Amino acid sequence: MVSEHLAVGDFQIYWLNGGNFRLDGGTMFGAVPKVLWEKKCKADTANTLPFTNDVLLVKTAEHNLIIDTGLGNKLTEKQLSIFQVTAPWSLVEDLAEIGLSQQDIDYVLLTHCDFDHAGGIVMHTPEGREELTFPNAVHYIQKTEWEDVEQPCRRAQSTYWPKNFNLLKREGQLEIVSGDVEVIPGIMLRHTGGHTRGHQLIEITSRGETAVHLGDLFPTHAHSNPLWIMAYDNFPLEVIDRKEEYFRHYQQLNSWFTFYHDPQVKACKLDLQKNLNQLWP
Repeated sequence: MVSEHLAVGDFQIYWLNGGNFRLDGGTMFGAVPKVLWEKKCKADTANTLPFTNDVLLVKTAEHNLIIDTGLGNKLTEKQLSIFQVTAPWSLVEDLAEIGLSQQDIDYVLLTHCDFDHAGGIVMHTPEGREELTFPNAVHYIQKTEWEDVEQPCRRAQSTYWPKNFNLLKREGQLEIVSGDVEVIPGIMLRHTGGHTRGHQLIEITSRGETAVHLGDLFPTHAHSNPLWIMAYDNFPLEVIDRKEEYFRHYQQLNSWFTFYHDPQVKACKLDLQKNLNQLWP
């Protein structure tokens, strides 16, 4: 249910449908043997697993923030087939269920710019025109991430698609930041690197309670072992180091860890041994 939410102090976190797809299990778990990861995630005969692209909405007393934007509605029939999309993007409709419109979003925080996270920055209208999904929102991206969007390496060219960013740049709704930045009181961006050069986390704090969104550093609850990383990670040793650092820091704060790609769990807490000790919902 879209109306279900996790309370963090005075803030509320909702998960909205950014489109579901299937990905290769081996790619999602890198060097981890299938005999181990399949105890947590059962693959089909083609070795694929189901994943979500659940956009996070953070509501405060004064602002509405979106974390990542899902697949969007611009995929071609060929792309829908290649990426095995099993549920279409319905972000606008989900917002309406909560009583919000596209114009009510104040900030969009991009953990990074892969197509499955940035595909919903620009949408197709029913008439076929392209428009910013959130026309009043300031979109936050790390400087190094934006450099790689503008001049992607050969690996990034297949996932940093110009059609997701051209309109954003022309409309001037882009805020390029370097390092750690406070967007509004209680919402912090912290540059992490690891998955991509400019990957960032979002820290959410209210009335002494904390949630952290690690993006693709911690894609699902099955990746709670710091050594369980994805073949998609561009800097794998950095991912391991960052996971160990952030798990230790945010566990000490009794923080929620929120997920974008997990079809089973939306958020969890970790104990001192990095085991899951509380799940939501």
